[in-house]
Amino acid sequence: MDMSTRNPMIAVPAGQVALSDRRTQRNWSVDLAPYELGVFPITQAVYADVTGRRPSAVQGDELPVEGVSWWDAVRFCNVLSQREGFAPAYRFHVDGEGVDWDASADGYRLPTEAEWEYACRAGTTGPRYGPLDEIAWYRGNSDERIHDVGGKMPNPWGFHDMLGNVWDWCWDVYDAEVYGSYRVLRGGGWFDEHWSCRASARRRSHPTFQVDDVGFRVARSVMS
Repeated sequence: MDMSTRNPMIAVPAGQVALSDRRTQRNWSVDLAPYELGVFPITQAVYADVTGRRPSAVQGDELPVEGVSWWDAVRFCNVLSQREGFAPAYRFHVDGEGVDWDASADGYRLPTEAEWEYACRAGTTGPRYGPLDEIAWYRGNSDERIHDVGGKMPNPWGFHDMLGNVWDWCWDVYDAEVYGSYRVLRGGGWFDEHWSCRASARRRSHPTFQVDDVGFRVARSVMS
């Protein structure tokens, strides 16, 4: 399988993004270096080709892979990196309880939530980058089922399904003091109401959980 065509990436320029959290009323800004991000969530066909596994509840090659934990996603990134000759981004602890991100590696990885939101907004400033029914599969139009990637309009930078269809795992810990190892999810899914499908909406889940509306897309750092 040619990953350049089945998992296309878009180069995202350096910039700054303002993040917020409604629960804590916190606001913060993040400066971003250039990076690449997948145009689509990882599909079932790509995931099966790399891992030999098809974990999704509903099967279809061009459906986003779901039923994958955060741990599944970071392991996928390393396997894909090794297969394509890149340096793996993640180093797993020998006890299996932790993982470190090697920022000097050029391999595939999960986006940070700042990278995710910056790419989702694509220069826009509202809650969404377009009319929701035109850009996302959510409870109001999905017939309560997942859909093939790329079926809705992309954002101004060319990314599809940033909102709706499946939530995307991000690298970040959500709030270590309150929720321990729970990781950040972004984007909303096919079963979510409209208020969850916003560029700023944050959700959390335990890194071992596997849910039928949670998938991921991959990023790569741009090495100077």
